[in-house]
Amino acid sequence: MTPSACRLCGAPGLDDAGVAAVAGWVTDRDERGRDGRLCPACARRHVRDIEAKLDVEWW
Repeated sequence: MTPSACRLCGAPGLDDAGVAAVAGWVTDRDERGRDGRLCPACARRHVRDIEAKLDVEWW
């Protein structure tokens, strides 16, 4: 998995995407302080979990 891939599903990321494709991606920080990226589908699926700052294990 590349650093710009979705950390949940592994969808290819932002490297070669246009501006419209990048707009739906979300950057979040896990409980260890590491930044990760979520594709639009995973971000929609887990928006409440992200807002509630739940650990990824609870998603």
